Amino acid sequence: MTFETRLFGVLRWVTIVILAIATLFPFYYMVLLSVRSQDSLLQHPGDILPKLSDFTVTTYTTVLKSVASGGDGLLELLGNSALVALGTVIVTLALSLPGAYAASRLRFAGRKQVHFLFLAVYLFPSILLAIPLFVIFSKAGLRDSLVGLLVVYVAQALPVSIYMLRNYLSTIPESIEEAAAIDGNGRLGTLWRVTLPLAAPSIVATGLYVFMIAWNEFLFALLFLVEDRSKWTVSLGLSQLAGGLEVPKTVLMAGSVVLTIPIVILFFAAERLLAEGLTSGAEKG
Repeated sequence: MTFETRLFGVLRWVTIVILAIATLFPFYYMVLLSVRSQDSLLQHPGDILPKLSDFTVTTYTTVLKSVASGGDGLLELLGNSALVALGTVIVTLALSLPGAYAASRLRFAGRKQVHFLFLAVYLFPSILLAIPLFVIFSKAGLRDSLVGLLVVYVAQALPVSIYMLRNYLSTIPESIEEAAAIDGNGRLGTLWRVTLPLAAPSIVATGLYVFMIAWNEFLFALLFLVEDRSKWTVSLGLSQLAGGLEVPKTVLMAGSVVLTIPIVILFFAAERLLAEGLTSGAEKG
């Protein structure tokens, strides 16, 4: 083994350790703060290895308990976020799959250029669209409703979803679909029985990406739902807690952990498909 090989072998592990610490330590410290008592935190704020007697779960019961019971009511807000995020994923995929398939397979004027237009919406910051959308949705009676928020999220996520799915579908050989057509499948039958199963990694990756957008979004949730607390999403509820002077920081950290855990679980559950879906289409698109 040459000196260069040994050197790069050591540097590889050093890099892995540094990246792991930089990635995991903030999450570890957030979890640590969420399970420490307020007194322990005030006495030893920089202690990263506290005693077992300093741990408590009352922060989680406080943050999840309903407002009527004296808590912060984040459990109810989690339900609102889950409803909006899952609805956004379902509607976005239902609309983006036919659009991506059309952009990938059908022949029409400007076919090679049109998919770039899908991303043009991202040239405009969200804040520029906030006021027009606020006025339009107010007149349409959709402001102050989870349905209106879902429509905004779908409009935000749809262009990039079509772009991601279109790139993956372009990697699937058309000869496979032609063989399915020879076997007697129509266009929809081929799409359902052949194309969609092959595109499963990209569909999962796109769905997870859309879910994270809808789950973490704050600006439009604040703009549309701030007047009715029962319809708040969890990101909006957490931000309102952060603005309160009487809310202990340990409770805020517990709320942050509650907000983060669903994303972490989904990411690890779909990690293999996510990696495959995100890198697919990189050579052709």
